[in-house]
Amino acid sequence: FHGMNLTTDKLRSMVKKWQTLIEACVDAKTTDGYTLRLFCIGFTKKAENSQKKTCYAQSQQVRNIRKKMKDIISKEVSAVDLKGVVNKLIPDSIASDITKACQGIYPLHDVYIRKVKVQKRPRFDLTKLMEMHGEGTGKGGVTTDPVTGEAVDRPEGYEPPVLDSV
Repeated sequence: FHGMNLTTDKLRSMVKKWQTLIEACVDAKTTDGYTLRLFCIGFTKKAENSQKKTCYAQSQQVRNIRKKMKDIISKEVSAVDLKGVVNKLIPDSIASDITKACQGIYPLHDVYIRKVKVQKRPRFDLTKLMEMHGEGTGKGGVTTDPVTGEAVDRPEGYEPPVLDSV
């Protein structure tokens, strides 16, 4: 995972007149040692019963929304590893949490995690990589016997004996 970005056409289509754009930037560290910089974007939404043309938020409301955005993002990211963060980014569950949490301050719509940058990676650990991909746990492997179909414990690096004839 190197990073993520919202496409420019999507970003340009969301920006409109008569509403407030609210952005926040957070540096958060995952449980497995990655430091990520996440950028969030959101727009104020006009109330259904509103007669006004505009839906601008006051500066204090913008500050409160931005603070809530930062709190939610840092809480969500620092609780899981990088794989968990990616799993949260795909359905955009962090953005929906922000929308729900900020409803009391000012209603928002089009809330997205706009960009994710990897600031720092942990030191490369080969054993951890092998564990993640399910190869070489260090204790040996469990295979199935082709004749009986039962699980057989084998030491790591086990080679079957060479047959004289086939």
